[in-house]
Amino acid sequence: MWQLHSFPLCPFSRKVRLALSEKGVTYEIWREHPWEGRDAFLALNPAGRTPVLRHKGKDITLIDSQAICEFLDDAVERSPLIPGNAIRRAEIRRLVALFDGNFYEDVTGPLLVEKMKKRIVAKAPPDSRTLREVMRLAAQHLEYIDWLVDSRRWLGGSRISLADFAAASHISVADYLGGIDWDGHEEALGWYRVMKSRPSFRPLLAEHMEGIHPPAHYAQVD
Repeated sequence: MWQLHSFPLCPFSRKVRLALSEKGVTYEIWREHPWEGRDAFLALNPAGRTPVLRHKGKDITLIDSQAICEFLDDAVERSPLIPGNAIRRAEIRRLVALFDGNFYEDVTGPLLVEKMKKRIVAKAPPDSRTLREVMRLAAQHLEYIDWLVDSRRWLGGSRISLADFAAASHISVADYLGGIDWDGHEEALGWYRVMKSRPSFRPLLAEHMEGIHPPAHYAQVD
């Protein structure tokens, strides 16, 4: 069986979890806190980052969320993650890179530092100026999602794709950490509610990070 090394608030692991579930691939979660630097984990991924997807019986170790998702799309025909012609697939990959890159650097990454790592590792309070800047940048990203949802059925086009799963993974972590203000973003919120209602998404909403509690609306799908 596949083993996914991850922790609950890793957005890249969430993207892989959604891909695995949508593809109908059975897996089990191995909880890994990469900041602990365990030797056994570093032997799997010397970069010390999650996710890592491992199949011990087949001696396969896959690293990097995008590489893992593209492997799954190649290996499992069901529910294509990057559907369509070459132009449509390029657009999906562009959006995945935007959320895994820009959104993570602007929003998810700083929130994880300020509201998770400082609390768990450094035992320090978050920086209020950083959090205000995160909220400002998150609003800009939500405005772009508003536009995307208003101009097409799904973020990447007419069919649900890895672009939706990547975006929802990052947004769900930011929402868990209180970094999303949905006011004025009805289009983005409506899309996200649809994503939250998918069976593949429900296990993410039910899982909590020890000592860090999400806002009351986090797991609500209506």
